[in-house]
Amino acid sequence: VQLQASGGGLVQAGGSLRLSCSGSGRTFTTYVMGWFRQAPGKEREFVASITWSNVTTLYTDSVKSRFTISRDNAKSTVYLQMNSLKPKDTAVYYCAARLPTISTWDYWGQGTQVTVSS
Repeated sequence: VQLQASGGGLVQAGGSLRLSCSGSGRTFTTYVMGWFRQAPGKEREFVASITWSNVTTLYTDSVKSRFTISRDNAKSTVYLQMNSLKPKDTAVYYCAARLPTISTWDYWGQGTQVTVSS
């Protein structure tokens, strides 16, 4: 699976952005898709994930009720809708994929920068 993330940018606090991650490969629909982020000087952290069937979503506590992950398997694309953005959300955001039976995220996109100004 090859992943290509896009949609980052500069936004004021309280604003919104939608990130997209396009995947290639016939087996895209079988993968669990996720978003991670890495702020300057910090380790990469989990943000959200979604199963292939759109049934199960997980979020880190700091983004619950503000971010929504979704996917369109027909388009091989996963989205991260980010609302009520805060300066602490500033980071490089990465999409990732893993098989549902494996806990390791094996496939990563190149990252897209999100900057939230106060």
